Amino acid sequence: MKQNILKLGYLLLGLLSVLVIYLSYMQMFRGPALADNPYNHRFQEYEAQVRRGTIYDTKGVALARSDYSQNKSKRVYPAGQNTAQVVGYINELYGRSGLESAYDRNLLGMEGADRFRNLINKLLGREQLGGDVTLTLDSALQRLAMDMLGGRRGAVVLLDPRTGAVRVMASSPSYDPNRLEDIWPQLLQDTQKPLINRATQGAYPPGSTFKIVTAAAALATDPSLAQKNFECPGYLVVDGYKLNDTAVHGEVDLTRAMAVSCNTTFAQLGVTAGADGFQRTVKAFGLLQEPPVGIPARAGTMAAAGSLIPTELASSAIGQGKILVSPLQMALSAAAIANKGIIMQPYLVDTVKDSLGTTVESQVARTWLTATTPEIALKIKEGMVSAVKNGTAQAAAVSGMQVAGKTGSAQNPQGQSHAWFIGFAPSDQPRLAVAVILENAGSGGTVAAPVAGSLLAAAVAAGY
Repeated sequence: MKQNILKLGYLLLGLLSVLVIYLSYMQMFRGPALADNPYNHRFQEYEAQVRRGTIYDTKGVALARSDYSQNKSKRVYPAGQNTAQVVGYINELYGRSGLESAYDRNLLGMEGADRFRNLINKLLGREQLGGDVTLTLDSALQRLAMDMLGGRRGAVVLLDPRTGAVRVMASSPSYDPNRLEDIWPQLLQDTQKPLINRATQGAYPPGSTFKIVTAAAALATDPSLAQKNFECPGYLVVDGYKLNDTAVHGEVDLTRAMAVSCNTTFAQLGVTAGADGFQRTVKAFGLLQEPPVGIPARAGTMAAAGSLIPTELASSAIGQGKILVSPLQMALSAAAIANKGIIMQPYLVDTVKDSLGTTVESQVARTWLTATTPEIALKIKEGMVSAVKNGTAQAAAVSGMQVAGKTGSAQNPQGQSHAWFIGFAPSDQPRLAVAVILENAGSGGTVAAPVAGSLLAAAVAAGY
């Protein structure tokens, strides 16, 4: 009998130990993730008790605010579909997304001094207050970008290469977060996928815009290529595979090859860099990791080093093959060339204030990656400047300011080519870097470059 009681005691003790370990694990390791889950109903309870803070653009324009009537609050998004994927939404039925989710605790006064201040307010029956968030986005430029996308599938990213501050992050098609409960079933069924932020989560072949990365890889392998001439007969044969070019470009140097977007030259450069050198540079540009911008962002993908045989390497070198990237990543790649090889960490939130208006978080510019050397960046910039002056990117030109750019027309199995443009301005002292993609829209020089040029001109006129 005593033996059975002892066994039962050991069993209960063992079960208790397992329970303690499990609860400790959930509290210490899984707790933060569960607490911040957008479907956590605890946040909904707070919503009913706290006057949620406001999200502003960089000039103090409200992008998300709470209106109160008859002791009920309603979250309002004045910019509507223009900022839907970035700012996100909060909804009792459908959770929360975007920056509304990422900064939920600050907006609800659950962080720092506000946490204790609101506890006292609750005990005393006073109103509980959340903090405010100010973004780097310019809502006027954001609206312009969305207008130029015109409902077509695509995205635009505009940022400051010196700091990483994102001025525009537009994704189209979009939706009106003010009408979420009315349109949610349609959003889920919409084949255009308006809920996806194409700027950060789109997965596209980069086409010829990727040639700036290929050039960096080749020059890192052999700096003498900067002075070499290449012969373009209009095609390149790699291990029996014929890669056709868009034209017979004849004899070109690296600058001219960039300007006319010579596939033959850049396929050769990719093979010259080799699988290891090519992949090393792709990693250096941050294209195989998630950009730390503060909202969900997709890491780029490419063929594994072991699969980068010469034919795949030649295709990847001109932005085809198995390479897939997001517009944000290509904007950062352009920013690397603009900023002498340095990629600054991208960010959307400038400051966070508590309920008393005290700044509790302020973003400072910090280096994220070193993509290439200043010398290589300068050589690539020469080619990008030439592309806008007398090459494929002339439609991105802005009166009174020199723009550096690279076009792309990325082939894809779903139809017409994706139209790309990446670049920066002014080319001598870059303050703006841009990436534009329009899905299945054709030529990057014809379709995407004019959008970029207009946006750059507007941004400079606005003082950026």
